[in-house]
Amino acid sequence: MSVAISGFYMALTAIMVVYFSLRVVLLRRKLKVGLGSGGHADITLANRVHGNLMENAPIAMGLLLMAELNGLAPLYLHLFGLSWLLGRTLHAIGLIQGKGGYHFGRFWGVLITWAVLIKLAVVNIAFFILQ
Repeated sequence: MSVAISGFYMALTAIMVVYFSLRVVLLRRKLKVGLGSGGHADITLANRVHGNLMENAPIAMGLLLMAELNGLAPLYLHLFGLSWLLGRTLHAIGLIQGKGGYHFGRFWGVLITWAVLIKLAVVNIAFFILQ
């Protein structure tokens, strides 16, 4: 069985991970900070954008992969994958623009991310129950 769809969204997520990590590295170089944030709010924020993605990506991508292996229709896999990317992008933009405070993108990004996680969990539980 091919897992090309989940692999595609894993690959796009990996690109986001590298991009967010690169933002941290560039800020550290610019501000001459070797490790941590050096007390700079911009580095702390960039770390959280990257860290939040890293905290959520493994479970989301694992659930997407399991749903594909269990035979979820490609349309639904793409809807979950696109929603995941939208949520993570909105969250990152909102966290950066809101400087860690409330922002439309951060709020909706988290809600979309949680919705994807919960719905994929339900899908995988349903596959288990119905097998």
